[in-house]
Amino acid sequence: METVRGTTSLVGLLGWPVSHSLSPNMHNAAFKQLGLDWAYVPFPVRPTDLPKALKGLMALNVKGVNVTVPHKQAVMRYMDEVSKAAQTIGAVNTIYLKEGKFVGYNTDSTGFLNSLIEAECHPKGLRVAVLGAGGAARAVVFALTWAEVDSVVVLNRTAERAAFLIDDLIDTFPGSTLHFAPLTESSVVALKDSFDLVINTTSVGMYPHVDDCLWPKNIPMPSTAAYCDLVYNPLETVFLARAKMAGAKTIDGLGMLIHQGAAALELWTGKTAPADVMRQACLAGLLNRPVRQ
Repeated sequence: METVRGTTSLVGLLGWPVSHSLSPNMHNAAFKQLGLDWAYVPFPVRPTDLPKALKGLMALNVKGVNVTVPHKQAVMRYMDEVSKAAQTIGAVNTIYLKEGKFVGYNTDSTGFLNSLIEAECHPKGLRVAVLGAGGAARAVVFALTWAEVDSVVVLNRTAERAAFLIDDLIDTFPGSTLHFAPLTESSVVALKDSFDLVINTTSVGMYPHVDDCLWPKNIPMPSTAAYCDLVYNPLETVFLARAKMAGAKTIDGLGMLIHQGAAALELWTGKTAPADVMRQACLAGLLNRPVRQ
């Protein structure tokens, strides 16, 4: 983004907070590469102000927005249309304002799958443990099940929330093996070596709380599994650092950020997203940010 004019098409990010996001960096770099008169701006919106914010977007003729925490599930009730995937997942992360209507999508699921494939981690047939049961976890479990993994167990500190996630998805994938358990030392020990991929879908370990890690301190991380963290600031969380020290394959969260953003950009503009340019913009943005307090 160089100059915003009266002709500039606006898109942005709804969340609270949004100051940490790299989405403006990568989308504006993509628009420049594509030669589009578009601009991407962050919109910090308190949860209580979400209905008013959405009305404002329509009034200002904003073309679309990404949606991040804490709005991904709450925003669904205000959509005029919701894609089948977003409806099943129970969360919207991309809105297209089309012909006076709010159309909700979830590009997190495809973004996550593309990030795994990019990292040469092909999910079909894998036994997966998912840490967390929020909106990101829902997209991840949907994507994994759609990609025909062998099984998924969702581990969450509040087991009831994990149970709700499984209940919401099992009807869509009736032949799948989906389980849940509380996230405790004993439940992790009980898994032993019965997983091939472990995914942290929570914000634990994200700046500024970079010393935090969901994996219990006293439990070794089997080197036979791969470990993925959706956090991208820092790129190497304590979770991934411990996995690397154990000799395991690690996948950071930057790939998912880029690929979900690329899918959103293509929905809004109809153009092929320049993923490499978006990645370089994100990496440059991370270099200019602190990763420790």
